[in-house]
Amino acid sequence: MLQTPYYLVDKSKLLRNMEKIARLRDLSGAKSLLALKCFATWGVFDFMAQYMDGTTSSSLYELRLGKEEFGKETHAYSVAWADYEIDEAITYADTIIFNSINQLHRFAKKSENIERGLRLNPGVSCSGFDLADPARPFSRLGETSYEKIEAVLPLVNGFMIHYNCENGDFSLFDRMLSDIEQKFGQLFHHVQWISLGGGIYFTGKDYPLEAFADRLKRFSDKYGVTVYLEPGEAAITNSATLEVTVLDTMHNGKDLAIVDSSIEAHMLDLLVYREKAKISPNQGAHEIMICGKSCLAGDIFGTFRFPEKLKIGDHLSIEDAAGYTMVKKNWFNGLNMPAIAIKELDGTIRLQREFGYKDYRDSLS
Repeated sequence: MLQTPYYLVDKSKLLRNMEKIARLRDLSGAKSLLALKCFATWGVFDFMAQYMDGTTSSSLYELRLGKEEFGKETHAYSVAWADYEIDEAITYADTIIFNSINQLHRFAKKSENIERGLRLNPGVSCSGFDLADPARPFSRLGETSYEKIEAVLPLVNGFMIHYNCENGDFSLFDRMLSDIEQKFGQLFHHVQWISLGGGIYFTGKDYPLEAFADRLKRFSDKYGVTVYLEPGEAAITNSATLEVTVLDTMHNGKDLAIVDSSIEAHMLDLLVYREKAKISPNQGAHEIMICGKSCLAGDIFGTFRFPEKLKIGDHLSIEDAAGYTMVKKNWFNGLNMPAIAIKELDGTIRLQREFGYKDYRDSLS
């Protein structure tokens, strides 16, 4: 048995998402690129590459990882490319997407031999968090002016538009896309591809996949473009757990259990977005707060119900621990990073990577 804490990626659960992604491509013609900002555990890239069309990145290192470990198409985006990055970036990228017209002009000569795209900001989104809202006031994410975008059409082959965030509502997706067509539709006729970004929860339970596919196909046919999607969470949702062990128990007005992990270090999005972890079945007579072992007072996974009181040595599985976890893990408090393990389709578990003191030391000066 592996030493906790560790992330466990379950290929049988990952497969469910992959099959829906492949079916969507068959029904709509839309291509799906894995968003590495959400999930970059390359130990399962060979498996995912059987169902997806490539990767999309937000930095030079993500771009290189996608090229070397995933293969297939590589889309390279950055909020701002540095001068020292661009020469290397174009050697890895099949398509490079610029965030601004200024960057497009600045690197037009260097990027003239590969596909080029420009990020558009339609001014609409469905994000419930200002922190993650690309349409927030004074947003730096993409160009907004129809006239300025029209003027650079000869320099681009496609557009990237990211306006969804954990959007499991097809009707909302449809309405927002119609709004975007009203604003930018005439420009779409002049390019070869359009990426509708990520944040669309189309692999979720009961999501109307066929209606979604039909909407994408109609969009593609109307403008004569290839449609790209950039699933992150949709590709890996519910496919991994964070395995932890109870180290201590306390009572301070509420029963507490301290585990050998930390949201600050190992599931940072829980802290950033003030969310609680998921543990099933979350039923029973005993209400217990699960706490992390860092010195941060608010390092709390959440309060859950159990049939029995937890005791030292008990094992817990924190669910839905693939997205924005391994890519954000850090060395806060010098806590050891969880290992990464992969559960194969036959049920065997393979240790992919362990971390130790040398990794901690070498990450510093």
